[in-house]
Amino acid sequence: MKFIETLKNVWNIEELRNRIIVTLGLLLVYRFGAQVVLPGIDAAQLEGLQGNTEDGLLGLLNAFTGGAFANASVFALGIMPYISASIVVQLMGIAIPYLQKLQKEGASGQKKINQITRWLTIAICLVQAPGYLASLPALGIPQSAFLLGQGGLFYFSSVVILVTGCIFAMWLGEKITDKGIGNGISLLIMVGIIATLPKSFLLNASSRLESNSVMLILFELVIWLLIILASVMLVMGVRKIAVQYARRTASGGYEKNVFGSRQYIPLKLNASGVMPIIFAQAIMFVPSLIGGSSFLKDTATGQWMATNFADIFGFWYNVVFALLIIVFTYFYTAITVPTNKMADDLKRSGGFIPGIRPGTETSEYLDKIMSQITLPGSIFLALIAVFPAIIVKLMSVQSGWALFFGGTSLLIMVGVAIDTMQQVNSYLLNRHYDGLMKTGKNRKAVAQ
Repeated sequence: MKFIETLKNVWNIEELRNRIIVTLGLLLVYRFGAQVVLPGIDAAQLEGLQGNTEDGLLGLLNAFTGGAFANASVFALGIMPYISASIVVQLMGIAIPYLQKLQKEGASGQKKINQITRWLTIAICLVQAPGYLASLPALGIPQSAFLLGQGGLFYFSSVVILVTGCIFAMWLGEKITDKGIGNGISLLIMVGIIATLPKSFLLNASSRLESNSVMLILFELVIWLLIILASVMLVMGVRKIAVQYARRTASGGYEKNVFGSRQYIPLKLNASGVMPIIFAQAIMFVPSLIGGSSFLKDTATGQWMATNFADIFGFWYNVVFALLIIVFTYFYTAITVPTNKMADDLKRSGGFIPGIRPGTETSEYLDKIMSQITLPGSIFLALIAVFPAIIVKLMSVQSGWALFFGGTSLLIMVGVAIDTMQQVNSYLLNRHYDGLMKTGKNRKAVAQ
């Protein structure tokens, strides 16, 4: 079989084999840490916390940490503080000249930006860790579970451990990127999400079996596979802009009437990835907090906001969520796709888009095309993001399993899986013509 042959080729490449082993080993360390409960908390009395983090926004947060949030684990904060810090630094790069200067300095500048991101991660952890510890009793952990009480010693030691856990998770991600295969931070998030998938599916399947609805299980799986296919299409979809390059002469000039082979600039349908969903998700925490604040909780407006925006499968929550995703898709695409730089690089390399003058006109043309393809891309992204709510309302799917029918969870899984497979594919194509292709022989054998 082709698949078996591909696995053999993967194992035969020593560098790739070692990278995969390192990646799996570090991911195993991360998953082990997610099960280690904070010192001073009785692991046998976590049922209340786990029950309160199965649904809603807390369920989504628990999914991103791979269940560590519900386990009161040393990795309870997960890798999300680092993601938040990265987003903040990226956005600050638009307005702060110092960060703009670092972005233009290449590897040395990126090293300094990474250091700033790490320090900001620690600062975010120092805010989130005490908040998490203070919320544990309200989330269902009884006082008897705190073996050493909730005094200063417990808070100090637990904050240190939670911050250290997040930094260690960040270090694991960076090591996977350097020594393993794929993007380490993204893989940590994906593995955490996948870790909650079997339990969510089994809980939903057991409820279907109790009501003698076996066919519904199969129907849900078919819909799930179709949504995965749609997500792959969104991630892989590109608009190819034809480009021609003038052929260089032996003297180093360009021939006026003879052109080289036609090439393309691939403009992605969804250039912003899952970032608009993450931005929108962060904003969606605000209305319920405002509605439950001391100023509005006794008013009709406050109660309406607290009720409608606390339910992630509610109508108004998802309407606002979808609109924010569309807005943030345009915003993030505008700041991450440098059409001016693309036009300048194309001009310097002697390339041009047929019928478009190099320089400013090329930049405006690329910007126009990006605006045109971003609209359907943003709407498609919004539909996938709110599809879990649709599947809950139409088929009464359990909330934990519904989160895998779209949204950030599914798009992260699909995006990271595709990126990792492409890296493995590049190793195979460098060493084996027949790695992921139908014909060809091993290059090493041909060379001999």
